[in-house]
Amino acid sequence: MKKKILVATGGGDCPGLNAVIRAIVKRADLEPDYEVYGSIEAYNGVLMDPQEIIRLDDQAVAGIHIRGGTIIGTTNKGGPFNWPVEQPDGSWVGIDRSDEMIQMLKDQGFHAVISIGGDGSQRISKQLFDKGLNVVGVPKTIDNDLSATDMTFGFQTAVQVATEGVDKLVTTAESHNRVIIMEVMGRDAGWIALHAAVAGGSEVCLIPEIPYDINKVVERIEKRYEERRGFAIVVVAEGAKPKGGTVVGQASKEVGYENVRLGGIGYRLKEELTQAGLKASMRVTVLGHLQRGGIPIAFDRVLAAGFGVHAFEMVKQGKFGQMVAYKHNDIIDVPLEEAVKDYNYCTEDAFVMRTARGMGISLGD
Repeated sequence: MKKKILVATGGGDCPGLNAVIRAIVKRADLEPDYEVYGSIEAYNGVLMDPQEIIRLDDQAVAGIHIRGGTIIGTTNKGGPFNWPVEQPDGSWVGIDRSDEMIQMLKDQGFHAVISIGGDGSQRISKQLFDKGLNVVGVPKTIDNDLSATDMTFGFQTAVQVATEGVDKLVTTAESHNRVIIMEVMGRDAGWIALHAAVAGGSEVCLIPEIPYDINKVVERIEKRYEERRGFAIVVVAEGAKPKGGTVVGQASKEVGYENVRLGGIGYRLKEELTQAGLKASMRVTVLGHLQRGGIPIAFDRVLAAGFGVHAFEMVKQGKFGQMVAYKHNDIIDVPLEEAVKDYNYCTEDAFVMRTARGMGISLGD
């Protein structure tokens, strides 16, 4: 009897997800004792009635490594520990269906689960492993905020999109003598913003790890102007905030979605700059989900493929409760407990932070 592996992609979509799925299937094809299946929209495919689980064979994954998104869908709503159930009064409550789901998978003959996802998904992986499910994690996030791995696939593609955004904004800012504020993703980490600022040559980069002084930002921008001429690009991470202030975001009204929706700092920053006396003409660009979509760059495809192959080999070797990681230009595995222990913030000793400061980019402090 063949050993069945279930693959799930959870959380936000990310360039390279399909490359991981394809690599898992391609590696499994070399082993006659294994079959790979996919759960539609993370674990929701297992819990839905009827279930949404599909066979992933060589034909199903042919050519998908160049496509963004994920062929098995993803979600950051619901899940085995917080399945939304509507009450008679129209309200919703989350219930724990983890034991039920684990039993379903065992009854259906699944040997192991490969969970591809970020911090939240891997925390779920750890909980499921603690309850007896054979789980292997694969780190996925454009935010690069998992500390157990030097890099997550999708990050470099997001940085490429953001850098191209800076490149395009430079020409229009220069033509109109404007300040253009570009807001990028990253949640509580400034990696995308910092890399794009260094690569694109922005004057100011504001990140969550360093609350900014608006007067310092004004001072830096004004240095770019001589009389009435000049321009400047400001890259700001969605989780950035002023000294003594808070992030811009709002609670989600979507059922089953628990995260605060960040976004809007670019427009607030524009107002703060105006109130602080900056006279320059200003515009705001929010890249948003452009950073998540599209074709993954070669680096992310290679990293994703390496993760997928290693994840299968971890299953074969029985290394459950572990997550694939990229460390010192090698692919290894680390305990899930270690993988979710610390958040990967930008620190002063990070080379990109030192580089930004060394190039005179203002971080608002």
